[in-house]
Amino acid sequence: MRKRMILMLAAVALFIGAIGSFKFLQIRAAIAQGSSYQPPPEAVTTIVAREVRWATTRGAIGSVAAVHGVVVSADLPGIVAGIDFESGSSVTAGDVLVRLDTSQERAQLAAAQARRELARLNLERSRQLLAKQVAAQAEYDQVAAVAAEADAQVGEIEATIERKRIRAPFAGVLGIRQVNLGQYLKAGDPVVPLQTMDPVYVNFTLPQQEMSSLRIGAQVVAAAESVAIGGLEGRITAINSLVDEATRTVQVQATFRNADHRLRPGMFAEVRTSLGAGSAVIALPASAISYAPYGNSVFVVSDLPGSGGKTYRGVQQRFVTLGDGRGDQTAVVSGLKAGEEIVTSGVFKLRSGAAVNVDNKVQPANNPAAKPEDS
Repeated sequence: MRKRMILMLAAVALFIGAIGSFKFLQIRAAIAQGSSYQPPPEAVTTIVAREVRWATTRGAIGSVAAVHGVVVSADLPGIVAGIDFESGSSVTAGDVLVRLDTSQERAQLAAAQARRELARLNLERSRQLLAKQVAAQAEYDQVAAVAAEADAQVGEIEATIERKRIRAPFAGVLGIRQVNLGQYLKAGDPVVPLQTMDPVYVNFTLPQQEMSSLRIGAQVVAAAESVAIGGLEGRITAINSLVDEATRTVQVQATFRNADHRLRPGMFAEVRTSLGAGSAVIALPASAISYAPYGNSVFVVSDLPGSGGKTYRGVQQRFVTLGDGRGDQTAVVSGLKAGEEIVTSGVFKLRSGAAVNVDNKVQPANNPAAKPEDS
């Protein structure tokens, strides 16, 4: 009985050992097969890196301002008797916008004109009497002073009447009317905004470190996300003589032509200022850059050693230092050499050593002066 049990246990142990050996050989074969597996190459597009010279530029956020901009207001109090403009219309300098009631002033003018006529007649009589030596010189001088005073009173009332005709101080575009017929206006009450639209200013600030590179006449390019203005080109026309003590920045003013009135006073705009001749960089499509918190990188295509001494087309990740962006392009200032082949699309699915299949039938956008199609 004991001998039979020992034989049974030995047979079971032998069976388990055989099964274990078989599974071990299976697992080892699977590992060997997995280690020799090569994933299929990833489809990518590439571009050959070229060195170009980009002018040194600096970006900033600016604010559009009118060369001339005011809220036209009442000079004297009065009741609105006529409105001679439409909201949003264009006017020229001197156009009448609003007429205040001048019935009282016109009555005063008639009386003053009558007094002036009487003073003129008295002056003429006194001149004749003085010539005949009938009147004294002092009497003539007194009559002449009265005549001059009467003439001045007429001029004063005429000026008051004219001041009650509110005119456009310069040519521009009106805003929304803020008065109505019959409304009583006090001196200084607003009537309508008036802004010149061509040209316009764009005011922005730059760090004080850039002051040595700023110059009058330097080119400035402006763009606004909310309006399809493309890239308007202007020139720096003024640099503030003071540096802001709180921010250590200097205010810069650029002038832009604005014939189609796409830039409006108060609008914000992204501006890019030219600061010099610039430096040599490698310009790549923005889609070629793999952005990450630990560093930005690109993938360089080359022939890599494979199994069995063979080579294959693969990629190596290369960390780079980026510069400014321009249109669809981003400048790489270090980490790459001209002539290297760089992946431009499909970088999100790559890793160092991955095999690639280059297909450049369709290339990503690579325009340094790109203009948005839907804006």
